[in-house]
Amino acid sequence: MAVLHALTQTLLAAAEIDHPGAMSLIRPLALAGLVGAACLWSAIDGWRRVPGRGMAWFWAALFGGLLAGLLGVLGQALFVDQSGLSALAPALTGGAAFTALLIMVPAGLGLAVGGRLTAPRARPAPPAQSTQSTQSTQSAPRPFPRPSPRPRS
Repeated sequence: MAVLHALTQTLLAAAEIDHPGAMSLIRPLALAGLVGAACLWSAIDGWRRVPGRGMAWFWAALFGGLLAGLLGVLGQALFVDQSGLSALAPALTGGAAFTALLIMVPAGLGLAVGGRLTAPRARPAPPAQSTQSTQSTQSAPRPFPRPSPRPRS
C-alpha cells in the first residue's frame, strides 16, 4: 500500500505541473482509487479469513503512512521537481497521518464487509499416489472409537 500511495503522490505532482487545470478531476479520482484498493484488498483478506488480519492492517497503515511519505518525497525529488529535505518533515508528519487514515479506514470497512461474505471452501487434498512395488498398502490409523453412552437404569 505504501508503494501505491507514493506512486500516486508522485504522479499527482507530475500531473499538477503538466496539467494544472485538470487537478480538480484527477485528485478525487486518485483518492477514490486508493480508497478502493484498500477496501478491495482488505475485503479479500476478510473473505479468506486471514488470521490476524485486523492487526496486519493496523501495522500496514502505521508503517505504510511513514514509508509512503518517505517514498513520495524521494519520487518527487527524483522524477518531478527536485524537491529537497524541506519536503520530508511535512510528509512524515501530516502526510503520513493522512496516508495512515487513508489506509486504515477503508481497510476497516473492507474487513467488515469481507468478514460477512461466505468464506471460500478449502481445496480438497489431492489423492495420495502410491507405488505398489515399493510400498505396502497400509491404512491410516483410526482414532479410538467413542464409547457408547451407558443406558440409564
